[in-house]
Amino acid sequence: MAELRKVAIVGSARIPFARAYTGYAEEGNLTMLGAALGGLVEKYNLRGEHIGEVMAGAVLSHSRDFNLAREASLDAGLSPRTPGTNVQIACGTSLQAALALGAKIAIGEIDSAIAAGTDTVSDSPVVFGDKFQHRAINLSRARTTGEKLKAFKGFNLGELTPVAPSTQEPRTGLSMGQHCELMARQWDISREEQDALALRSHQNAARAYDEGFHDDLVVPFAGVLKDNNVRADTSLEKMATMKPAFDKQSGHGTLTAANSTPLTDGAASVLLASEDWARARGLPVLAYLTLGQVAANDFAGGEGLLMAPTIAVSEMLRRSNLTFADIDLFEIHEAFAAQVLATLKAWRDPDYNRVTLGRDTPLGEIDPDRINVRGSSLAYGHPFAATGARILGLTAKSLATSGKQRALISVCTAGGMGVAALVERAA
Repeated sequence: MAELRKVAIVGSARIPFARAYTGYAEEGNLTMLGAALGGLVEKYNLRGEHIGEVMAGAVLSHSRDFNLAREASLDAGLSPRTPGTNVQIACGTSLQAALALGAKIAIGEIDSAIAAGTDTVSDSPVVFGDKFQHRAINLSRARTTGEKLKAFKGFNLGELTPVAPSTQEPRTGLSMGQHCELMARQWDISREEQDALALRSHQNAARAYDEGFHDDLVVPFAGVLKDNNVRADTSLEKMATMKPAFDKQSGHGTLTAANSTPLTDGAASVLLASEDWARARGLPVLAYLTLGQVAANDFAGGEGLLMAPTIAVSEMLRRSNLTFADIDLFEIHEAFAAQVLATLKAWRDPDYNRVTLGRDTPLGEIDPDRINVRGSSLAYGHPFAATGARILGLTAKSLATSGKQRALISVCTAGGMGVAALVERAA
């Protein structure tokens, strides 16, 4: 068997992330993804270029988005010979896409690829209930006036009430925020700890913008020039005024709008390639995507909806014979501050390591100064399927510009799953 090739991260491009119902209220998944891919095309002179595969997805999508990756690739100006594949693993979508594409590059199936994701809450699909949907289907199949009238027999106006999109887990009936409240209680995570982590995320993100870190990563779109959720002027005092968002009745709720990610619209993309492909086109290699892992847990049985990344990271480090001491930067997706804090606490806990991770010795402590040093989702926002690509692109540039050697990415997802990756700086 031929030797595996290195998977180069050439670079990334994304549109600014915008809080739902603000800057992209009139946009959809296709236009946002096309703009993010278009940013890559312009940045790396890829117009008309045949890319081995574009793999992208959206968590919230209309039926019209059935061929989203392919259509966005064409809109962005890539060669018509570039295939597009839709994928979806909730919030881990674009990182999982990068891992799948990286494997194809490593074995020589393709030489180049783009991993991407997009999501819009502002343009969420709004559907009718089952009863009216069945009526509509029967109406579309009706041929005679009698059959058309029959389709509406027994109709009442209540059937026209739309069914709003929901983030409730089908197996528990609880939202992600409600699940995270349970995790906060299980791991004894205080409101003050959560607010402090959220504040640090905003401060780090604001500093990254001030330093110009995002200047070549973010492509203006639809009049939006930068992420509109980053709050440089926030404070612990302001955060303390926020009321619980998911547990409003018990008096013990700790998750608020300040320490939880907002509903967000946006899209992001990352260009991957073999070293030879990048070199032949005079393109940079910022870093290498070296390893990945996806895992799941029994969240319905009480293991914590957003705790699966603890398993993914543990298994990935076991495969690579690495420890936390070998990692210079940690990029941990911040769905909620409580989720990050619970994850960090679990990695330190001897019982959790022994029972859940199968480790005799805990993975251990992580220096806070190595975690999300340029902010993360609490500040930038979280368009579900786009977050992995945002983090991967940021991580590659962070390694290239800081001189650090190795970074670890951890992304939790709905459904009790987690995706992790290792990224190493190019020499």
